[in-house]
Amino acid sequence: MKKGKLLVFSAPSGSGKTTIVRHLLAQEELNLEFSISATSREKRGTEVHGKDYYYLSLKDFKSKIKNDEFLEWEEVYRDNFYGTLKTEVERIWALGKNVIFDIDVSGGLRIKRKFPEETLAIFVKPPSIDELKIRLKKRKTESDDKINMRVAKASAELATAPLFDKIVVNSDLEQALDDAYQLVSEFLKS
Repeated sequence: MKKGKLLVFSAPSGSGKTTIVRHLLAQEELNLEFSISATSREKRGTEVHGKDYYYLSLKDFKSKIKNDEFLEWEEVYRDNFYGTLKTEVERIWALGKNVIFDIDVSGGLRIKRKFPEETLAIFVKPPSIDELKIRLKKRKTESDDKINMRVAKASAELATAPLFDKIVVNSDLEQALDDAYQLVSEFLKS
């Protein structure tokens, strides 16, 4: 099977990485397919298995860890696992496409370490922590406690930015979309 390229987008929550990834997926000439993560958490609301996540029982998730079926995985909260199945990347490569990830910082760096030549790891940086807090509040999807927890985590995540291949600062969305497109386009040509 021919290997495609891997495009990792990581950032603190509220930085705009999901918006950027969705924009890139819409650019057909990039030949991208989204990597669906696996999780041991329960479905929320209208989430769909195989579209939003691959929902696994805690027992199944741990079994797949033991059998080395993940490219990367992490226990985000107690008994709450997230990871990238090797079969997901193989599925996308079998389609002849490049894989794009919207993934947390540690998972993104693990993929880069495993596939250093095939991976472009991009960190999406908010203009400031204050702006990040404003964006999270505007979403109106989480409590103040949850927002404060995400902002505290963001400081640690921002410290990892230099470990990524490239940094896209999202202070102006149109510019960030253009910057991300240029970086991905150049990488795919190399």
